[in-house]
Amino acid sequence: MKKPILFALDDDTQVLRAVTRDLKSRYRKDYRILSTESPSEALDALNDLKKKGEVIALFLVDQRMPEMLGVEFLEKALKIFPEAKRVLLTAYSDTDAAIKAINDVNLDYYLTKPWNPPEEKLYPVLDGLLEAWQQNFRPEFDGIKVLGYQYSPLSHKIKDFLTGNLFPFQWLDAETSEKAQEIIDLHKITAADMPVVAFPDGSCMENPSITKLAEALGLNITAKEDVYDVAIIGAGPSGLAAAVYGGSEGLKTLLIEKHAPGGQAGTSSRIENYLGFPNGLSGQELTHRAITQAKRFGIEFLSPREVLNISTKDGYKSLELDNGDCIRTKSVIITTGVNYRKLPAKNVEDYTGAGIYYGSSMTEAKACEDRQVYIVGGGNSAGQSAVYLSNFAKNVYIVIRKPDLTSSMSSYLIEQIDKIDNIEVVGEVNITEIKGENNRLSHVTLESLNGNIQEKEAQALFIFIGNKPYTDWIEMNIMKDKRGFIKTGRDVVLDADYKNSWKKDREPFLLETCEPGIFASGDVRSGAMNRVASAVGEGAMAIKFVHEYLAEI
Repeated sequence: MKKPILFALDDDTQVLRAVTRDLKSRYRKDYRILSTESPSEALDALNDLKKKGEVIALFLVDQRMPEMLGVEFLEKALKIFPEAKRVLLTAYSDTDAAIKAINDVNLDYYLTKPWNPPEEKLYPVLDGLLEAWQQNFRPEFDGIKVLGYQYSPLSHKIKDFLTGNLFPFQWLDAETSEKAQEIIDLHKITAADMPVVAFPDGSCMENPSITKLAEALGLNITAKEDVYDVAIIGAGPSGLAAAVYGGSEGLKTLLIEKHAPGGQAGTSSRIENYLGFPNGLSGQELTHRAITQAKRFGIEFLSPREVLNISTKDGYKSLELDNGDCIRTKSVIITTGVNYRKLPAKNVEDYTGAGIYYGSSMTEAKACEDRQVYIVGGGNSAGQSAVYLSNFAKNVYIVIRKPDLTSSMSSYLIEQIDKIDNIEVVGEVNITEIKGENNRLSHVTLESLNGNIQEKEAQALFIFIGNKPYTDWIEMNIMKDKRGFIKTGRDVVLDADYKNSWKKDREPFLLETCEPGIFASGDVRSGAMNRVASAVGEGAMAIKFVHEYLAEI
């Protein structure tokens, strides 16, 4: 946390030097001491300090200055830092002015010059004022602030990106937050500029793209090496495990992620069945531990960066990135996982990011306070989100097509949900239409399997339906099953086109695709178990097969 500031102003160089010396002698441990001789320069400095989130605890200002009287300066300064304590330095002849200032600027104290010895005439006064100031002082959040409108899709996208990449931030609603209005006034921000990301150094980014924001945050978006031993596409649990084992076993390893590490597991509010964590852990905790561990082993992490295609040339694999760069690597592991399917309801696209969210329950949970919240889906991700959102929402409704959750959700989660009063499971129902007001979600239409239709109030809808593999981007001829999941190992051998596609003397390794040296692990792979532990195991196994493949070339 930044230290609060004691601000001294006097046009007399000798007096200012003495004030600064005495302040530093007593208070430098707990406060920063700033001083200047010019009132106009001081006012400019105060505006800059305000933009940077600094706090003034006390002003110590001389009354008689030719450029501006001390009382006049305090009137201007208090508009910027109204909570600061105010002390006026006066000569004996200025006592009347000081007494008048008690009413004009709510002056806390006036001191006559000289104040020697400070132990008797200065410090007791300031100690009392600073003690009173500290009792009412509440430190502001010292980090990234995001200003915008709650139901703006771009605001949601930025919040989701920061959350996924483990950057702490404070959300400030431009319509309701006094702090947001303060920043808007300081930086002269207009509605067209939002969302705005305000950094601790006082700078702001207006309507930032995710790539520009990533650069500003210091994320690595450009590959550093010419050739890698293995490139891992996707930083979910399987990709992170592969990165940890690749780095720890000496492979030159590149991990590429288009959004944020952790994948769908990273957005989970609580994973309670992961080995070694009897009290459970959040997806963010697991992700933070894994990415830290991987980087400790020297892997290179590229994010946010999307792979558009894979090709082979001269024995190397070439990855085409969304910025036009091409990366050469000896082997590839595809761990791109799955996406949630789109909800087939009327008008759903009109309110996506404005009340309707795919996953992202942790990002928008606070906005659900005392609201009616609907969740579509009966898997573990939906159940974990329902439990988490029940701490904020007035009511949480889990909408499923089946009669109950027993066929799709772990029993421990079902037991938790049964014990939470404000969660209700709505079975044998589909959401067929979305309605909104003021460009935000307001109602959902529920249609039961027997044709009964009801319209219900809803301020938030979180969608967790189905597993659609993220493989559409792959243009090269890699075998997939009917649902689009990548075939590996025995499934490649059993494919009717096996002999035409596979041209090596050996059979494919267990996690190898029909293209030698390209592997798939985790949820993107046909036949995967769709559990965090199995995805982690497959990521580790994939590195074993990478070693065997590299030994051949």
